[in-house]
Amino acid sequence: MEKYLFEVCANSVESCIAAQAGGADRVELCAGIPEGGTTPSYGDITVAREVLKETKLHVIIRPRGGDFLYSPLEQRIMLQDIANARRLKADGVVFGCLTAEGDIDIPLMRQLMEASQGMSVTFHRAFDVCRNPKQALEDIISLGCHRILTSGQQPTAEQGIPLLKELQEQAAGRIILLAGCGVNENNIARIAAETGIREFHFSARESVASQMIHHNECVSMGGTVTIDEYSRNVTTEKRVRQTIESLKA
Repeated sequence: MEKYLFEVCANSVESCIAAQAGGADRVELCAGIPEGGTTPSYGDITVAREVLKETKLHVIIRPRGGDFLYSPLEQRIMLQDIANARRLKADGVVFGCLTAEGDIDIPLMRQLMEASQGMSVTFHRAFDVCRNPKQALEDIISLGCHRILTSGQQPTAEQGIPLLKELQEQAAGRIILLAGCGVNENNIARIAAETGIREFHFSARESVASQMIHHNECVSMGGTVTIDEYSRNVTTEKRVRQTIESLKA
């Protein structure tokens, strides 16, 4: 059987533990999931490193949500966050930077790559909003990144199968493509079969109700942004295992 690798997008240390128990090869630890993932706290990284024994720990380096055009101040923050990830013994870091024109920001990426030496580097889904994905692939290869997380520039990886297949052929083993966004137990086998990709990124989350007895539904901690504050989504061992087994089957 082909060798597959599975990465779980973990929104907490609790999710990291479930990912490891379910058989994930690595986790991408993130905060700010509704914004697409932002850099987790020092405490999250520290405790995740303590509990992950068999599973590799990658840390997203993204100082805010929104676009991937970073100011000099934000660039300083990213460099410091990479240094923190190294200090805390993360196995890898995950980042991506674009120019205002939608191309790969090669000078900034070179700085971040230099700071990341010795760790695995994934160029994240900034790739999915770049102007020319085939040129971007070549630029990212030239930078020395180890993999690209992508949905094929579509809302989900399943919808992005045509471009994912083309990119996998273009990459020709020079870089790993990591298919992610909307990957689950129902579509992972199709994505693998139709693209030839061998690494997959998914969250395998389920909703968990708050244990609060008292609720005040009138108040939103996000002000005008309303979310259900009496439930949360957490990766579960069961769904991680189901997703992995559905491909192995």
